[in-house]
Amino acid sequence: MSDQSLLTRLKDGVWKENPGLVQLLGLCPLLAVTTTLVNGIGLGLATMLVLTFSNALVSVSRRWIRSEIRIPIYVLIIASLVTCIELIFKAWFPTLDRSLGIFIPLIVTNCAIVARAEIYASRNPVIPSVLDGIAMGIGFALLLMIIGAFRELFGQASILADFTMLTGRDGFNGIALADHGLLLLILPPGAFFALALAVASKNAIDRKLRRARNTGTTRSLRQSG
Repeated sequence: MSDQSLLTRLKDGVWKENPGLVQLLGLCPLLAVTTTLVNGIGLGLATMLVLTFSNALVSVSRRWIRSEIRIPIYVLIIASLVTCIELIFKAWFPTLDRSLGIFIPLIVTNCAIVARAEIYASRNPVIPSVLDGIAMGIGFALLLMIIGAFRELFGQASILADFTMLTGRDGFNGIALADHGLLLLILPPGAFFALALAVASKNAIDRKLRRARNTGTTRSLRQSG
């Protein structure tokens, strides 16, 4: 795969086809655990790993999977990977595992992962499928981190609180900016508000980019005419 194709795949995963921002898939964990940036990092990393390896395994085995049972096989592959990721979290990041709770096992039901297996990995070779999983995983993880940072910053007036959950040792444990923030943002309605703001921001940026391209095209036509 060329560098240009890699950049295109990455741009699609982060921006044009972002599972959470554009396709609005996997919203249950996205809205439930993004109360802090650390939670967003943890769940984003877990989702990205499952996406990458499930795409690889589906692509490798696609020639031997009968079409009638392909979805159950995809779910079985994803469930096996999620179990491995959950055991890793329990062993190395027990506090973060407790914080994320049921939402690590619920990655199995994440529509974004099954969708990429069905739409892309089952129809493409291994390397492009792995790159697609990485790109989509990065896009989903970035959205989790942005929403988590926004809700933590304005809801709790802190950033990177409980950072030791990622390191597993005492040390830097976040920055407190004030005694308290806006409680609404760390409650369930705050998650919907943050996601709506992210979607609206993306749409506004896309409109500006389209106007800029249209303006540039019009100027080029006038100059050539």
